Amino acid sequence: MQHKPYGPYERFIKRPLDCFLAVCACMIFLPVFGILAVLVRIKLGSPVLFKQNRPGKDEKIFRLYKFRTMTDKRDRKGNLLPDEMRLTKFGRILRSTSLDELPELINIIRGDMAVVGPRPLLVKYLPYYTEEQRHRHDVRPGLTGYAQAHGRNTISWDDRFVMDVEYVSHITFLTDLKIILDTAKAVFRREGISSSDSSTMESFIDYCESIGRIPKRAE
Repeated sequence: MQHKPYGPYERFIKRPLDCFLAVCACMIFLPVFGILAVLVRIKLGSPVLFKQNRPGKDEKIFRLYKFRTMTDKRDRKGNLLPDEMRLTKFGRILRSTSLDELPELINIIRGDMAVVGPRPLLVKYLPYYTEEQRHRHDVRPGLTGYAQAHGRNTISWDDRFVMDVEYVSHITFLTDLKIILDTAKAVFRREGISSSDSSTMESFIDYCESIGRIPKRAE
């Protein structure tokens, strides 16, 4: 079923406003971009930007841009070490302050993303979503979102998706404004950066396997 905008804000205002805000933010943070690029190059190496395919609106794949936060350290066999072993102190600072996500402003200007929306996850997760959870892709993914502002990586996958779908069903200006303000508070307090038992959140695939969920395309 095709997504129907909840109201005039989502239909006519949200996209132009997102683009305007992203352009303004890029101009304001241009010196920060330059400084971070130099620091990432010195401390973590190149490339400075982390690029990865993510599913966007209607599950259309786009290239996400972020500042890299991990090294390329490998074991003796040439395999990348686990994330927690490659995530440096500098990388943790970038994540906790959300500075690593500044390049996503480019994605917003390009039309891949919105300022507020469900966070773009990994392409490999697509076959594991329930029909209800797939509705998170009815709109553009966001630089921040309802789940991002209320727990980030510390909440369960089920709770995260409930929040995502609830947001998609009722997009309003006041909701977006509240999410932005709540996100700013969470970043300032450095809340919810990691899950309780991992430097990065538990893989959704690992979670699905733990509850016996079979990917759709494998059924």
